[in-house]
Amino acid sequence: MSNVGLLFVGAVLFMNGMMLLGKVEAKAAAVFNLFVGALQVLTPTYLIFVADNDPKKILAASGIYLFGFTYLYVGIGLLANLDTTGVGYYSLFVAIAALGYSFANFHLLKDYPFGAIWLYWAFLWFLFFLVLGLKMDRLTTYTGWVTAIEGWVTGVIPAGLLLSGYWKHPDETAIALGAFAVVVFVALWPLTRKPHHPAPAAPAAGLSAPT
Repeated sequence: MSNVGLLFVGAVLFMNGMMLLGKVEAKAAAVFNLFVGALQVLTPTYLIFVADNDPKKILAASGIYLFGFTYLYVGIGLLANLDTTGVGYYSLFVAIAALGYSFANFHLLKDYPFGAIWLYWAFLWFLFFLVLGLKMDRLTTYTGWVTAIEGWVTGVIPAGLLLSGYWKHPDETAIALGAFAVVVFVALWPLTRKPHHPAPAAPAAGLSAPT
């Protein structure tokens, strides 16, 4: 994936996470989704065009379309007030495809950190399917936090390291990413659930966003 494009994937994921948490208005987020979606369609088209029929370069570039079409779909859907089931079921397709790209990065490209990152994206897009496709609104807060965190962990930070030349020790990076996911995303689950029987003597504490 283009390092610059990866930076803006992180930005739009953070923005969409804030939208799910009720911090950013939907139409305001839609415009940025359209910007990044257009970038993520133009970038792989160019990379494939200059790949000189190199299968590995084409493989690496092809996955970017999954994100470009997601953001374009989300942006247009928010502006047109469309039902979310379409983008939800497309997200299921992306989640399954991301597992394949993770396998390809681990076993064909030998890019272990991005093998782990593709697993992050598979998990996130599956959450989008649950929230947008199956209308499991109780997962909205959890999904918002996961989206915002993944924006930094899978987008902004790797892009910054790659652009500055500090992307080193790939095996250790892959292990660290996996450990982070297990600890943080598991810990987030109970923190984002509203209690079924809140204590009447005191106001509810913690997150104010709806689940």
